[in-house]
Amino acid sequence: MRLFVVLALATLVAGVGGRSAVAVTAAEAQALGRDLTPVGAERAGTPDGSIPAWTGGYVTPTPGYRSGDQRPDPFAADKPLFSITSANLNAYASKLPEGAKALFAKFPGYRMDVYPTRRSAAAPQAVYDAIAKNAVNARPVSEGLAYGVAGAVGGIPFPIPKSGMEVVWNHLLGYWGPAREALLSTYVVSKAGTDLTATYREVADFPYYYPDATPDSFGPYYYKTRHVEEAPATKFGEAYLAWQPINTARTKFAAWRYLPGERRVRRGPSLSYDTPDPEAAGFVTLDEYYMFFGGPDRYDFKLLGKAEMYVPYNNNRLTTLPARTVLGPQHANPDALRFELHRVWVVEGTLAKGKQHVAPRRRLYVDEDTWFVVYSESWDDEGRLWKFGHGSMYVVPELPAVIVGSQFVYDLQAGAYVYGFAFNDAPVHYKVTAPHPAAMLSPDALATDAAR
Repeated sequence: MRLFVVLALATLVAGVGGRSAVAVTAAEAQALGRDLTPVGAERAGTPDGSIPAWTGGYVTPTPGYRSGDQRPDPFAADKPLFSITSANLNAYASKLPEGAKALFAKFPGYRMDVYPTRRSAAAPQAVYDAIAKNAVNARPVSEGLAYGVAGAVGGIPFPIPKSGMEVVWNHLLGYWGPAREALLSTYVVSKAGTDLTATYREVADFPYYYPDATPDSFGPYYYKTRHVEEAPATKFGEAYLAWQPINTARTKFAAWRYLPGERRVRRGPSLSYDTPDPEAAGFVTLDEYYMFFGGPDRYDFKLLGKAEMYVPYNNNRLTTLPARTVLGPQHANPDALRFELHRVWVVEGTLAKGKQHVAPRRRLYVDEDTWFVVYSESWDDEGRLWKFGHGSMYVVPELPAVIVGSQFVYDLQAGAYVYGFAFNDAPVHYKVTAPHPAAMLSPDALATDAAR
């Protein structure tokens, strides 16, 4: 894969490791909103027009739409420009990640339909204003950037990144809005067939994005989530609560579980790092949620540069299809997915000194317009490519934003894949809400809600 760095600033630091940060000067920050978009992406398109210039994103909600309804596809009239298949793969291989090429090699029927590139990402003006402040104020916590960020709130902290760890924190602190609710499902497709392993009600808040939050007021946790199981019947009523800290050196990941048979809330083990996700039958670790999730401190992340790649983008149509039509026996149904050419930051993580993880090497591909990871790859301790994941990038115009939508994680060695964060068949889709009362995301409320 041909990598290239398109900003002179990044050229100087592409080899910088991921455990420190270099401040951005006020003069450098002036590029935001000028040569760069307000979030730090290149405003200009490519010379051949294959990637257009950013002109503000998609900010037009559908008339009559109510949050929680099935969100329509804003680009339903688009037709594929071409398809990538195993027959013509060589012509496009330089713009594909290793994991995608592995799928083509493993499954001759795999296909990518490539559509016109729509730079639909947007954010409220308040988020753009916060990013402008963060550009000059965000800094590592005293223990180091691998453990947390200080001086930032309300937007990604490092719009002009100078290290791989800064790019990773931009993903972790990407804009989802202040809060959400959803009814979500997880499916595992293996040699044994397709299994719906979990359906759960989720409530999630992002205190980092609360209105009027300051770097000092949003608290030690930037993200809080509560899951209550609805299916299968053997897990009905089970629930957990998880809080993600902004400084993992000073504040540990907090988690609580409720089991109906015990009728009590217990402090749970840390729901982070390489702990297997029970909702995905162990095929996915908890830090593979959203492609990468939780504390980044087990890796040294190196910024490799920027690349033009075909990535899953503007996939609202995916969520309108019945799940059974999305799930193929070996891989996702190619008819359900949309790919586009976008620019991505490429970051590679290797185990930090003294740290352990089941995946000692990872690579993340981060969309320049949203800072969310669109592709992830993991290698095992023998250097073999093991996991390949991709998000679906989902347009939420009422925020406005583009977020990581439903995701696919392929275990290339086991011959299985997981379709997670799926709300295809749900009566209530991804619902944007105001911040929930603090008590709603507290351990005391966990058993009460689970028993309803």
